[in-house]
Amino acid sequence: MPSFNRRKAKNNNSNFPRVRPLGKLARGPQTPLHEEEGEPLAPAPKGRRRGIYLLPNAFTTAGLFCGFYAIVMAMGQKFDHAAIAIFAAMLLDAIDGRVARLTNTQSEFGAQYDSLADMVSFGAAPGLVAYIWALQDLGKLGWLAAFVYCAGGALRLARFNTNIAVVDKRYFQGLPSPAAAALVAGFIWLMQDLGYAGNELSWAAWAITLYAGLTMVTNVPFYSFKDINYRKSVPFIAIFVIVLAFVAIAGDPPKVLFGLFVLYGLSGYAIYFWRLAKGRPVSIIQTEHDEH
Repeated sequence: MPSFNRRKAKNNNSNFPRVRPLGKLARGPQTPLHEEEGEPLAPAPKGRRRGIYLLPNAFTTAGLFCGFYAIVMAMGQKFDHAAIAIFAAMLLDAIDGRVARLTNTQSEFGAQYDSLADMVSFGAAPGLVAYIWALQDLGKLGWLAAFVYCAGGALRLARFNTNIAVVDKRYFQGLPSPAAAALVAGFIWLMQDLGYAGNELSWAAWAITLYAGLTMVTNVPFYSFKDINYRKSVPFIAIFVIVLAFVAIAGDPPKVLFGLFVLYGLSGYAIYFWRLAKGRPVSIIQTEHDEH
């Protein structure tokens, strides 16, 4: 009978992982091997580092500088410069958040940094400027009013950060800290422009500082202007009104700005009592979620 050469059966283990030699196990788990070639794999990518965005945080830093500059100017008895610095911090605070949203550079670091900067610019700075300008002549009542304002600003910012997801976006819960700072700084700027000294208006400064500090921690709704669609077309007269507003502010900034923020500081109570008269709920906390 013809003899057949028997071939040795191939060990076809391509579907199974290759057994690592014992010597190569000494490489440890940091350099895993390829299943086919026995070569070390590339190390697993590490978690992405969290960077700090430059553009929005630069505006926040500039606002923080303005708040600190206001304190320094108040210690040097330059109260009009201090008030202008607080208004400049307000402008920068309005810009940094919008810049972060437009450039898609929002971050948790930026939110926390913005709150800390606001505490200096709109909490500590206005209270200290008001105290150095007029409240120190009242003794204990003076520094207590300044502390109430400073504490109200801190509580207002803390509540805003914790209730941001449940508050009706159309309204602020309590007077916003920049508007409260504008009331105090605007009054100081106006009186300095009219030639009055701080010791002549100690009780008026005490009342405004206390009002601003307490209103920040109330539940009074203040319109936030967040539901305005800036991409929507407007009539031509609206542009002309904006031009007139700029002309009025440029003509006499202390009077116009202080008058505007006085109206805004009283508008929340007007909305509050109007809702009470209409039988509508006064709380601005959302009780229903949007469909989206």
